[in-house]
Amino acid sequence: MKVCVIGTGYVGLVAGTCLAEMGNNVICVDNDEKKLEQLKQGIVPIYEPGLEDLIKSNVSEGRLEFSSDLGDAVKKSLICFIAVGTPQGEDGSADLQYVMQVAESIGKSINGYKVIVDKSTVPVGTAERVTEIIKALTDEPFDVVSNPEFLKQGAAVEDFIRPDRVIIGADSERAKNIMLELYEPFVRNQNPIITMDTRSAEMVKYASNSFLAVKISYANEIANLCEAVGADANMVRLGMCADTRIGTKFLYPGLGYGGSCFPKDVKAILKTAKDYGTQCPIIESADKTNKHQRQLFINKILKRFGENLSGLTFAVWGLAFKPKTNDMREAPSITVINALLERGAKIQAYDPKAYDCAKIIFGDKIEYANSSYEALKDADGMLLITEWNEFRRPDYEKMKLLMKNPVIFDGRNQYNVEKMRAKGFEYYQVGRK
Repeated sequence: MKVCVIGTGYVGLVAGTCLAEMGNNVICVDNDEKKLEQLKQGIVPIYEPGLEDLIKSNVSEGRLEFSSDLGDAVKKSLICFIAVGTPQGEDGSADLQYVMQVAESIGKSINGYKVIVDKSTVPVGTAERVTEIIKALTDEPFDVVSNPEFLKQGAAVEDFIRPDRVIIGADSERAKNIMLELYEPFVRNQNPIITMDTRSAEMVKYASNSFLAVKISYANEIANLCEAVGADANMVRLGMCADTRIGTKFLYPGLGYGGSCFPKDVKAILKTAKDYGTQCPIIESADKTNKHQRQLFINKILKRFGENLSGLTFAVWGLAFKPKTNDMREAPSITVINALLERGAKIQAYDPKAYDCAKIIFGDKIEYANSSYEALKDADGMLLITEWNEFRRPDYEKMKLLMKNPVIFDGRNQYNVEKMRAKGFEYYQVGRK
């Protein structure tokens, strides 16, 4: 099938590449000429396992191309995905200006029946607004479909190629059948394609992410209570997760959620509730708990070292908001590091992939180590913030030799408390005294 994907950000680039991998002819459109030239050369601006190799192979085989000519791409395609950014406004609302600009450009370019797909995360009613804009500009037939993405950063390629479900919001049988044909090769494992109206499909993404955010915040609230009463949050979690009604996912205590989806989508669903005169107090509480979790971690450090951190050096392991990505949007590391810098601390940080993003945020305010061990040199304490796999089994003796004080604040509960203390570390976890 002939497809164009407008926007080569995280969602658009993954979607376009994976659609090409399944044999479709895909044009990825962007207005950033420098970025397009890099992509044509196989230089990928984001880190996502497996993505670079797929881009190179599909470009070389002629199924994937990059262009700045939106009108030409629309004319050549049956299906047009809108995958531009929807940045969060100060009130939590999604800024739809780029979606609407693209809709206008599509309306001016249509040369026959098209399926216009909202792939960006957008609030309820957006498909109708896009329809109105295009209708005002053309008499050509078209349908607007909502097809929310559910990509986990660090596993996005796998998520797209083998989705646990595909949601298609379509108000016309013609558009629905075209979308079913497009996605059929991705669900040979019998996972469902669920069709519904556009408004319900738009709601699914916000409802799903907000529920997961609630689970994370709930786990952290229980962990904080465990710490207060002298229980072990890790053991409590095991007991809870053995209940099949609860399950194991998203119940790990730690520093809370970050990234581009959960914080933004939680605020967006709260804004939607306000706009429609209703309330979501559980989701609102999850948002407050998530912010508070980072402060509690900072408080642990200040309780140990005092408010004045001048002359103290802290090693930070992990800057990205989660492993297997270079994304630092809403990352806990930003809040923690800024709090320490404000109190005079020196920061030596290491992350396998996030340095470019970190340098945009911190500049020369912190030092960037070439390895996790280099970051530990003469450190008064180490903060484990992102649970990269390479941090799971470090050389503890080497760590102690490098550090001025063998003090570890573990924001992800990676290590065994008794073993760490037996090895001579002063070790602090989330959810345990």
